[in-house]
Amino acid sequence: MEEVKTLSDLAQLGAGLAIGMAGFGGALGIGIGLKGLMDAIARQPEIAGKASGLFLLGAALAEACALYALVVALMLIGKL
Repeated sequence: MEEVKTLSDLAQLGAGLAIGMAGFGGALGIGIGLKGLMDAIARQPEIAGKASGLFLLGAALAEACALYALVVALMLIGKL
């Protein structure tokens, strides 16, 4: 196995880990939120409109965290 020789190699490794974990975390957060939305609508169908709006807000916030990780990853590899 070859040794990591430069700081650039470590930055690329960090960028890959950052975007991988952020993607996993965002997907997990949206999945858990969607499960909660479906449970709430199943219990009280009359709140479907309000609950869906709140879910979309939460999903946007979860995706924003993943986008911040993308920006950090791009900064690490020197493209931004």
